[in-house]
Amino acid sequence: MKRTSSLIENLNDGSIKLKKTIISVNFENKMFRNTIWYKSLLGAEKSCLKEDKIKKVHYKFEDDREMVEEYNVDTQVLLRRAWKVKSKLGGDGKWEVEIGDPIPDPTPNVEIADIVESKDQPIVTRRNTRVNLEWRIRNLPYPISTYSISANNEEKCITVRTTNKKYFKKLQIPELIRLGLPIEQAHIQSTHQYNTLIIMYKKPQQLLDMDKEWYEELKQVKPIKDVPNECKAQ
Repeated sequence: MKRTSSLIENLNDGSIKLKKTIISVNFENKMFRNTIWYKSLLGAEKSCLKEDKIKKVHYKFEDDREMVEEYNVDTQVLLRRAWKVKSKLGGDGKWEVEIGDPIPDPTPNVEIADIVESKDQPIVTRRNTRVNLEWRIRNLPYPISTYSISANNEEKCITVRTTNKKYFKKLQIPELIRLGLPIEQAHIQSTHQYNTLIIMYKKPQQLLDMDKEWYEELKQVKPIKDVPNECKAQ
C-alpha cells in the first residue's frame, strides 16, 4: 500500500509540473499581447464592412492616426494595409500602402507617369500570405545568381544588392519590428521570374499566432450598412 501511495504522489507531482510547463509555453506563445502594437489595435475605434469576399476594417487610433485593412473572407489573409498620411498643412492627405497593391490615384499626373514608365525603374510591392511575408520587385532583369539578400538586424531590414552594383534596396519589415522579433536569415527565400525578384520571409510563430487571434477578434466588430468615406477611398 505504501508503494501505491508513493506512486500516486509522484504522479501528482509530475502532473503539477506538466501543468506549469504548459502554462509557461502558452504564455510565451502569446507574448504579442504585451506589445504596444497589439494594445493599440485593441484600443482603436474600429468599423467594418463587407463587399463580396472582402472584409474592410477602418481603425482610428488614440493619436488620431487612421489605418485600413482588407481581408479575404475565405482565407482570412490580410490583402492590404494602408495608412492615412496627412498633408504638410495638416489636412487630409493620401493613403500610404504598407501591404498590397498601390491605391490608384483618381487624378494621376500623366506626364510624370509616362516619365517613370519610360525609365523602367524597379517597383517594390508587398504581399502577405498565410505563412509568408513577400516582396515583389519588378523590372529587375538579372538572373537569380546576381542577387545577394541578407538579414540586417542592425538596421532592422532585409538588404538586397546585386553583384553588378546595378541595384540596392533596404526592405523594412514593420511586422517584426512591432513585435520586437529579430530577422532570421534562415527564414529568407527568393526566386526570379518574368523580370521580377520575389523575396519570401517565413512568418515566425509569434506572428502566425497574432494573425490568427486578431482575425478572431475582428469578428466581434459588426459590419455596418453605410460605407464610411475612409473606406470608399479604397
